Amino acid sequence: MNVLIFLIPVSLGLGALGLGAFMWTLRHGQYDDPEGNGARILRQDYDDAPPDDPT
Repeated sequence: MNVLIFLIPVSLGLGALGLGAFMWTLRHGQYDDPEGNGARILRQDYDDAPPDDPT
């Protein structure tokens, strides 16, 4: 039972660390547009494509 005196503060500290990391990601815009970033890689930009070589 004496180990609980050590484990409870450690678990609360790790939980606070995880919550702090989550809050940091929210403030820095990590979750702004997750679907758009995933779909952007699949989209073909014909304006940026090099011209076809007619030879």
